[in-house]
Amino acid sequence: MSNPFFAEWDTPFGIPPFDQIKEEHFSHAFDQAFGDHDAEVEAIVENKEAATFENTIEALERTGTLLDKVSGVFFNLTSSNSTDDLQAIELEVVPRFAAHSSRMFNNQGLFGRVKSVYESRDDQPLDADQVQLLADTYTNFVRAGAALSDDSRSKVQALDEELAGLTTQFGQNILKDTNNFELVLDSAEEAKGLPESVLQAALGEGEQRGKSGKYVFTISRSSITPFLQFAEKRDLREKIYKAYTQCGNNDNEHNNHQILKTIAALRARRSRLLGFESHAHYMLDDRMAKTPENVTDLLDKIWSPTRKKVAIEAEDLQSRIQEEGGNFKLCSWDWWYYTEKIRAERYSLNEEQVKQYFKLENVRDGAFDVATRLYGITFEEVTDIPRYHPDVVGYEVKDADGTLIGLFLVDYFMRPSKRGGAWMNEFRGQSNLEESIRPIVVNCCNFPKADPCLLGMDEVRTLFHEFGHGLHGLLSQVRYRSQSGTNVKQDFVELPSQIMEHWAIEPEVMKSYARHVETGEVIPDEIIEKLLESQTFNQGFATTEYLAASYLDMAWHTLVSDEDQDEEQDVESFEEKALQQIDLIDAVEPRYKSSYFQHIFSGDHYSAGYYSYIWAEVLDADGFEAFKEKGIFDAETARSFRENVLERGGTSDPMELYKQFRGREPEVEPLLKNRGLA
Repeated sequence: MSNPFFAEWDTPFGIPPFDQIKEEHFSHAFDQAFGDHDAEVEAIVENKEAATFENTIEALERTGTLLDKVSGVFFNLTSSNSTDDLQAIELEVVPRFAAHSSRMFNNQGLFGRVKSVYESRDDQPLDADQVQLLADTYTNFVRAGAALSDDSRSKVQALDEELAGLTTQFGQNILKDTNNFELVLDSAEEAKGLPESVLQAALGEGEQRGKSGKYVFTISRSSITPFLQFAEKRDLREKIYKAYTQCGNNDNEHNNHQILKTIAALRARRSRLLGFESHAHYMLDDRMAKTPENVTDLLDKIWSPTRKKVAIEAEDLQSRIQEEGGNFKLCSWDWWYYTEKIRAERYSLNEEQVKQYFKLENVRDGAFDVATRLYGITFEEVTDIPRYHPDVVGYEVKDADGTLIGLFLVDYFMRPSKRGGAWMNEFRGQSNLEESIRPIVVNCCNFPKADPCLLGMDEVRTLFHEFGHGLHGLLSQVRYRSQSGTNVKQDFVELPSQIMEHWAIEPEVMKSYARHVETGEVIPDEIIEKLLESQTFNQGFATTEYLAASYLDMAWHTLVSDEDQDEEQDVESFEEKALQQIDLIDAVEPRYKSSYFQHIFSGDHYSAGYYSYIWAEVLDADGFEAFKEKGIFDAETARSFRENVLERGGTSDPMELYKQFRGREPEVEPLLKNRGLA
């Protein structure tokens, strides 16, 4: 059959021809791509010349072109526009991917050449990015088990393949369980208290799900959060909240409990084979944090003031319940509702009125304008490109001198075929090895599809956050693909995204994009002042639920042996024990419970790594102080951040990159101040 993956893509910007790519093309394309990559690797191994950086390390960078091409499309689609057929292919392909990767990293002939180059590194005239690439390549082989005995390598490979299948199944179960739940209301009276914009979004969701005229609410964050904030019926708030916290833990074929226990046990076993005490020790050894003790130390420093603040917040909410005649104890599904009441009164803020100033398109343009003012780059919509879904909008991104930077895609609306959350990804990464390859970057969110789509402040921050990741990918200027954009240490990757959130709430910026959806009126100063005053409101809760999830992540991944995990012990008991150790108050749950904790169980990347958001927040809070000291659009500060962070990718140690930008290591005080904890 004619397979578009086997031809050059004659499309604008070289974007994948989504209109030509069919689901049946993927299996054939993966077969060819795996075979091609094996042959390319074998050619390096069989090279009779002595191993050098050019014929071994750099040669490796040139391999896998077809595999990158196919997987770039496939894994973007399985996240953002999946189908049953794609999910079936994914379950088959992901373990093959793991086996393929293990086979390459455990190829003793290839490892011998890599090791030879690494051990003679001081005798070679290498540039700084090449020194880093060589060190990372050698480390990746060792961490994959290349230096182990034949028997141990074989065991690691088998574990990698099994884990790949389990983590894929974990994520698919969450998508299916999420789509299984609907809270369907027949009338606005049942949804008493909900703002008109929320009701309209629920009607739109009903239309998409074949329930015309019904109000449909889901456990997607953009649906459940406003419901918990405004729905007066406590029993309905409890119902949807429990559905959210039970995702992946229902009496059906999508229950994740046994899967996640097996994942944790297999990770512990693999880490011991690789010479590490636990999976957390293994993962953190290659991150900025280095050890679980360093992570716990940071979490503990923030947890102490957080516990005091969240206890005060809980007392305020309980008092409000009693003032209204409520004869019940504050529960998790009450928190958003009574917090919103107190927020509205204390700061005279009405969430629904505030949202009128945050039309999605205006917020998006506001983020673009920030990038233009900081870095001189521009965004121009392009309409003549193939799209994988009608909701996708594309932008040609150019530098101040008119040079093409790349293509930026946005896919903002939620739908059943898209996994929950928000993320940045690439269809093609940047590199300059043999030719200038410009990136194709995508931002995905799950905003309610309504006309107009009005965002709450959390969603405004989400858009700016993912745009920060997008800039990291777009502005990359590196030689080697494996070092480009967001290919950095996992606990450094959130710096560019989180620092962008600061501009979203700066008065000067907000007044440039926040305009009333009907009148066009610029957001009044008094509303901006109230929003800023309320920044630390409810931060005890927000920090508590985040830290609780981080501690839970570390609990699962500091297991040192299979015996630590009693197969008869249920997941709830494990969670309860872990959260008792930090004395978590009853009215707050972790942001993610184990059965739907995709960050840590749907793939390896964030496992033992959920702490990285707060780790990076130390960096972004301290880093934004540099902008505030000289002006939030100071040209020299922006140039330094672009050149030392955004353009450099993984070409150097991340702390060194940060110090080149800031002039020193970060301090924790700005974070505590921003969260109202100091």
